[in-house]
Amino acid sequence: MQAGKSGEGRAFLAVEQVSKRFGGFVALDGVSLSVGQGELLCLLGPSGCGKTTLLRIIAGLEREDAGRIHAGGRELTGLPPQARDYGILFQSYALFPNLTVAENVAYGLHGRGMGRAHRDARVAEMLELVGLAGSERKYPGQMSGGQQQRVALARALAPAPSLLLLDEPMSALDARVREHLRMELRQLQRRLNITTVMVTHDQEEAMTMADQVAVMDGGRIVQAGTPGQIYEQPASAFVAGFIGQANWLPGRCSGTDRFMVGEGGNAVDFTVDAPLAPEASRLCCRPEAVRLHAGESEPNRLLARVVDQTYLGSRYRLALEADRLPGLTLFADVPREARHQLPEAGSHKFWISLPASALQVFA
Repeated sequence: MQAGKSGEGRAFLAVEQVSKRFGGFVALDGVSLSVGQGELLCLLGPSGCGKTTLLRIIAGLEREDAGRIHAGGRELTGLPPQARDYGILFQSYALFPNLTVAENVAYGLHGRGMGRAHRDARVAEMLELVGLAGSERKYPGQMSGGQQQRVALARALAPAPSLLLLDEPMSALDARVREHLRMELRQLQRRLNITTVMVTHDQEEAMTMADQVAVMDGGRIVQAGTPGQIYEQPASAFVAGFIGQANWLPGRCSGTDRFMVGEGGNAVDFTVDAPLAPEASRLCCRPEAVRLHAGESEPNRLLARVVDQTYLGSRYRLALEADRLPGLTLFADVPREARHQLPEAGSHKFWISLPASALQVFA
């Protein structure tokens, strides 16, 4: 499974058939991926899927059982961490509490033949880059979580590495700080054009920051592509369910472009644009694709009513109960303004439709 821009030529980072076991547990099972120069790749998946193990192997903090790793035209396989030319940012920041901000940032610059003046200038440059100019004499304990993370980022970037590795760097921050730092980090990464691999279990983080996303499950990459490709064209039910919200309707194929949900008089025969495999057993539709107040000529039309709603700021997520789909709840996302044109929960019914072009079917 490859991740990287098509037609880009030689990748900056290439992982080839990497495997890793811990006793009888398979952490990585023949993982391959590539990342182009200046790209940000997110390794996304649930806990235990292998994403952190893969990052640690790229960093040389863990030894692979099989496979090879190349970066910047040289092989890294077997090299110690200090010979791999990367900066790394951990979830825990890992700052030295007894050192000042300047001393923390300068830590990775010692032993590089830099004079004191050159080192101080580099520290000042990095702190200005992350928006902390003037904080040199402070200690980590005097700074907020977001500021500490910026210090850790400055320290990772100070030696001018060719590769940046991020291990869930914002998961310990509150939502507001995380959103702001996410944007800052992405802008900085683009400005520096530094190839970056980030581990996260936060799908929103991956979708908003990454050039490429590699979704992992059970030690394998199950799909890699742009955020749009992962969301709009999921390769499996796992990917469709892990990325974003989805409506799931169990059923069976009833023709080359038909999928039947329900039994007897309540059965609904949905028209589907996507190719159908005989083993298909679940219909998937994103909430934003559900059409409200559907016209008589629209396919896949159902009579439904609102049973609940969730306010999400710019939109509402409505829980709908359809007449012919007893026991199933459908979710529909509607803009805040459009919500006021719909009946309240438990009120009268209206027509909805699930457009054939928005339906996907999985085994």
